[in-house]
Amino acid sequence: TNRSRRRTMSTSGPVQTTQQRNLGLLRSLPQPSKEYVLWKDKASSSSSSTASSSSSKGGPFPPIPPYGKRQNFRPKTLADYGDGGAYPEIHVAQFPLMMGTKDEQQTSIVPLDVSATGAVKYDAVVKRGHESKKVYTSLEDMQRKADDEDALALPSQEAESEAASKTQAALGAILESKVFAARPTHVPEACDRQKPTYIRYTPNPNAPGYSTTQRIVKMVEQQVDPMEPPKHKHSKVPRGAPEPPVPVLHSPPRKVSVADQQSWKIPPCVSNWKNSRGYAIPLDKRLAADGRGLREQTVNNNFATLAEALYIAERSAREEVKARAQIRQTNAAKEKEAQEARLRDLAAEARAEKSAVTATLGGAGRRDGHPGVVGVRGEGPPPSRGGDDDDDDDDGGDADALARAERE
Repeated sequence: TNRSRRRTMSTSGPVQTTQQRNLGLLRSLPQPSKEYVLWKDKASSSSSSTASSSSSKGGPFPPIPPYGKRQNFRPKTLADYGDGGAYPEIHVAQFPLMMGTKDEQQTSIVPLDVSATGAVKYDAVVKRGHESKKVYTSLEDMQRKADDEDALALPSQEAESEAASKTQAALGAILESKVFAARPTHVPEACDRQKPTYIRYTPNPNAPGYSTTQRIVKMVEQQVDPMEPPKHKHSKVPRGAPEPPVPVLHSPPRKVSVADQQSWKIPPCVSNWKNSRGYAIPLDKRLAADGRGLREQTVNNNFATLAEALYIAERSAREEVKARAQIRQTNAAKEKEAQEARLRDLAAEARAEKSAVTATLGGAGRRDGHPGVVGVRGEGPPPSRGGDDDDDDDDGGDADALARAERE
């Protein structure tokens, strides 16, 4: 027991000396020369003064220990802060004025609601998130309601005249401004611009660089350059849905069979032009990705039509060539027959002439007393030859006549 007492005494001694040192240090610190006061309006300052007076009188805020005596003080409620901020010397989590607290987590579960008749309101799912809009979810919402007669009643004569006078005054002001701006003597600087306003500025005493002098500020509208390009951009915002979308009801999920998986399997895209990663792609995969196996090889009917047309054209050309050759042969045979007939006629004429000449020469010789002998220049008659010689002479005459006819 004596040893335990000695230990407690030895341990309690240094603690008391540390507390005494802290108190002495606080007492040795000088009093603050300036007091920090938030800048507030008269109403807020009056309310804060009333609140401080009420707190000093034991009002709504509980008593707060002064600075230096808050070792065991733990602020837990808003009243512990006294309408102020956190305590920097208290090292615990503090939320003055509920700052820093997390908002309530929104859940996707919609609470069950029942109508006046006891039926469950399933339209709560559709109305969730559209509280500011009017959502029609039943047939009763589309039916006509009994209107209020007072709301649909015509306005009185005084209300009509008052609304008409206001409308006329507004339209007159707009027209007057348009007409005044269209005048040639219109000066925009003196008419369109607003008049300068004067503001009395009182500086904040707690702001840095505070000066007690008040200043009067003149607010003038800045001159706008008419040739300056616009500084704004026209961005079209997509128009929202005029009414909430209709909820889509899906069927319960079903297990996918192997056939469905194979039918929904999409092969990867293989390009015939790009291979940025340098993969070694087999040729069958390239052809499969190209889609050549899916195309059916068909021959166009125009090929058969073209072949038939070429065959018919060739056959008609052959027939025409054959007909021309036959006509040419017929014409050549006719020309040959005509030439032969002409040659026969010429030979017949030559033979007739020769026979006439021979007959003439024979008649002259008989008159001279030497029948059948022709004398030429005192020479004797030529030696006589037989009938064969006469035939040869006739043939030679015919040949000479043919040669002469050909030369002609």
